[in-house]
Amino acid sequence: MVLAPKMLLQATDLKTTTTRGAHRSITAAVNPFQRQTEPAKSPPETPSQASDNDQPRRREDFHVAIICALSIEYDAVSLVFDHFWDEDDEPYGRAQGDTNTYTTGRIGKHNVVLALLPNMGTASAAGAAASFRSSYPGLKLALLVGICGGVPGTGADEILLGDVVISKTVVQHTLGRQYPNTFVTKDTVCDRLGRPNRDVRTLIANFETELGRRRLRQKACQYLRDLQSRATQERHRCNYQYPGATEDKLFASTYRHKHRGSQSCKCTEAKDGLCEEAARAFCSNLLCDEGQLVVRQRLEWKKTLTPEDAQCPEIFIGCVASGDTVMKSGEHRDQIAIPRDIIAFEMEGAGAWDEVPCVVVKGVCDYADSHKNKRWQPFAAATAASVMKAMLGRYTLTDSKP
Repeated sequence: MVLAPKMLLQATDLKTTTTRGAHRSITAAVNPFQRQTEPAKSPPETPSQASDNDQPRRREDFHVAIICALSIEYDAVSLVFDHFWDEDDEPYGRAQGDTNTYTTGRIGKHNVVLALLPNMGTASAAGAAASFRSSYPGLKLALLVGICGGVPGTGADEILLGDVVISKTVVQHTLGRQYPNTFVTKDTVCDRLGRPNRDVRTLIANFETELGRRRLRQKACQYLRDLQSRATQERHRCNYQYPGATEDKLFASTYRHKHRGSQSCKCTEAKDGLCEEAARAFCSNLLCDEGQLVVRQRLEWKKTLTPEDAQCPEIFIGCVASGDTVMKSGEHRDQIAIPRDIIAFEMEGAGAWDEVPCVVVKGVCDYADSHKNKRWQPFAAATAASVMKAMLGRYTLTDSKP
């Protein structure tokens, strides 16, 4: 068995926030290996009845944008809306030259405009964000909500499938120079993305406090249950239920997902080989050796909980890597992530970052290695949408000018 470093349990200091470089693990203020008491469960929320007097009259009255790259992300976000303004028709239109298709509504106290990108990647996100600005000039905050590949930490920083990452900074990991023996990321002052504006920094800083993280996590757990109930009531085809801790498997970064013992495939013998057929197959089909699984103490603790308690995500704040390459290599993941304290990989943040004040909010659906599959995508999309709604509940707009 491949063992992760042991976590030091500090029973006398149960409210300590742990850090890995610049990132912080937002955990409940209890011992993470004792059964947590979740907040009282409330009935599932349904879209509220809003009067015509509540509806914004102009596009300028919308201050929050949500951007999704995949339909599975978009569908999960739509389940946390409290009301849609465009249920019968599209009342707001769009600016000339804007090719985005928008959905408008309300989440909590905020009027929100939602868009689905035509393609994944930074270029698509940049174009969509620029169009947002032309049609909705009053935007103060854009949230990129969806799924990502997580960087598994150790000890108290263990990131598990279904956890949610929030960007404090974003780096472009595919921007650099390819040498014969290595790829070097461009990381000069001129190459770096700018830091978030003061409003965004203040919001994120609040979530790093004891009070802020407790409120955020409690609300996210409630909204996740509401989302799952609403999806069932509306008979959504997608299953947003928790797959279970036993389905959360992390292999050693050097152990590759490939054919073994197949005489018909070259990747069986090749040291670095990986064929397309193997890339699309589940670990159970390829008989990946579970003796190569990394033992993680937080995961073992979650196996002792009921599914409803175990599904409540932890929230991690830190540096997110963004680029146009899908990361599917545990070795390359660690080579890029460890020196820069990166906690996740995704594909849209760098594109939208300089266009609008932006925060990446994404659920971890895999470990950015060759063993990745789509089994956890619906649940990860649901946890991201739930955390996003909880974040908006703490986001305060400044008073409008009279």
